[in-house]
Amino acid sequence: MRTAGPPPPDIPLEYTGFWPRVGASIIDTLMFMVITLPLLLVIYGWAYIESDALFLGTADVLINWVFPCIAIIAFWVYKQATPGKMLLEAKIVDATTGDKPSLKQYIIRYLGYFISTIPLGLGLLWVAWDERKQGWHDKMARTVVVNPEKKASANDQVASS
Repeated sequence: MRTAGPPPPDIPLEYTGFWPRVGASIIDTLMFMVITLPLLLVIYGWAYIESDALFLGTADVLINWVFPCIAIIAFWVYKQATPGKMLLEAKIVDATTGDKPSLKQYIIRYLGYFISTIPLGLGLLWVAWDERKQGWHDKMARTVVVNPEKKASANDQVASS
């Protein structure tokens, strides 16, 4: 009997595992670096790379903190995935219904990333051990990351057997 967390949705879901999600994260990070690093170098020069300061100014905060927040949540709202997850054909869905999450869930999920990283990244690593492949940010937002296309393909193969 399952007692912790929301019940699994009625529709069968294939949860996206730890390593594919790490790969998607690397793709997203590289994509953001290609966009943000040239801007930061134009504004701050090589001092940006050499600086030990946490923040170098308003442009630094806008480019490194505000822009990624808005861009990631916008991708989630419109595509249910970031570009890295889209390449892996993974989507973020509501953990209870399997439907598209609400804006509130996406915001909680984004803020949950910070909480998940505080204890040495344990909340992110949790994906590797969790039955539903949820990190703490997913649990807080009541979301899961799934591979809907792969599950449909597996069902088609079973049906044709």
